[in-house]
Amino acid sequence: MRRIAVIDAPSNLGLRPPTATSVPGCAKAPGALRDHGLVTRLGAHDAGCVTAPRYDPGDWRPGDGVAHADEIAAYSLRLADRIGALLDAGDFPVVLGGDCSVLLGAAVAMNRRAADTGGPLGLVYVDGHSDFRHPGNASYVGAAAGEDLALATGRGQADLAAIESRRPYFRDADVVVLGIRPHDEHRLDLHTSGIAYRAVPELRSEGAARTAQWARNHLADCAGYWVHVDVDVLDPAVMPAVDAPDPGGIAYPELELLIAGLVATKRCLGLELTVYDPDYDPDGRYAAEIVDTLVAGMSPLVTAAPSAEAEPAHRPRPAADPVFLAAPVADVPAARAPADPPVIPTGLPSSAAESA
Repeated sequence: MRRIAVIDAPSNLGLRPPTATSVPGCAKAPGALRDHGLVTRLGAHDAGCVTAPRYDPGDWRPGDGVAHADEIAAYSLRLADRIGALLDAGDFPVVLGGDCSVLLGAAVAMNRRAADTGGPLGLVYVDGHSDFRHPGNASYVGAAAGEDLALATGRGQADLAAIESRRPYFRDADVVVLGIRPHDEHRLDLHTSGIAYRAVPELRSEGAARTAQWARNHLADCAGYWVHVDVDVLDPAVMPAVDAPDPGGIAYPELELLIAGLVATKRCLGLELTVYDPDYDPDGRYAAEIVDTLVAGMSPLVTAAPSAEAEPAHRPRPAADPVFLAAPVADVPAARAPADPPVIPTGLPSSAAESA
């Protein structure tokens, strides 16, 4: 059984400031999750922290490109080095972000590994937003956390999309997106690019466990894959402590099933968790829910607790609000691969793009 290794990646460089005089709080997330016993409950090795550069957008203006680009690129290389060393040791890295720009560190690590092994590696992108904004579909870019999937697939400025002259880090055909809202502004761009995805109605109609298996099957030709989990995939009624909450998300039990289904194979190489913001969670209740969900979802990998005093791997959770576990909505299409015609909902409001 592989050892789980927890790495802190407390970067908020990919987000815009919530106000003119404040900084995003998601850099505090690793500490908040550790406070709820995450490392002990996973029976994990503490792999330390990759300290992020200072957050300072300065006088950035629209048209200047991605803010903090130099800092994000440098940080991504250091994070990639740490992830790569853990993979070489046979460990299963769990990266605690931080914002979604930490994906670039994992992406560089995966691309290096793919080059060494001679086979492609894939990405399962579990997120409430597609984060697919790039110069080809937007008037300007700026916040890497709203552009990280585009950057990871080779779209955007070269200093972030082609670190070490690697471009793309993941091929479009080797990416699966799960949990976006049906009104995501870039869903048609995903379709046109050949990136497979399931929005929340389809995910719920098919079930989270079957959706995880569908994602694994889609990446069957990859030698392995990385898992990205942004907690804004959860509905804000149960997880409001994020920078861009968007109604219509999934419930904790569904996220647990997704994670369990994705990590229950040696082809899953590691996982990152992003965007939880403790500033919106003063009593820590949402941190506790995240830890419960992650520990339960990681149960296929969880080793025996290191001591009799360690906390249990899973705490009973109160029954979910029935609104999130209701019967599937009628007439929702089954799994949609890119080759199928897109389903375009009508009359739906536009989503607030993450970190727009």
